[in-house]
Amino acid sequence: MECQKEKNLKQCPCTWPNCPRKRICCECIRHHLSQNELPACCFALISEEAEKSYDRSIGNFVEGWLKKH
Repeated sequence: MECQKEKNLKQCPCTWPNCPRKRICCECIRHHLSQNELPACCFALISEEAEKSYDRSIGNFVEGWLKKH
């Protein structure tokens, strides 16, 4: 399967300036999971503010998810 970088960019909620993995979802997910984190697309499910906090920890995601739901 060929990477669809242009399509991914239109949907990517990451606001991290100059992110080298933006548009390349497989690299983004691999990077964040290796750091025990989740990528921006997960935090965007909670809120724009949650994504912009740049705290990508799994604990922060769970806390935000539980508050929302």
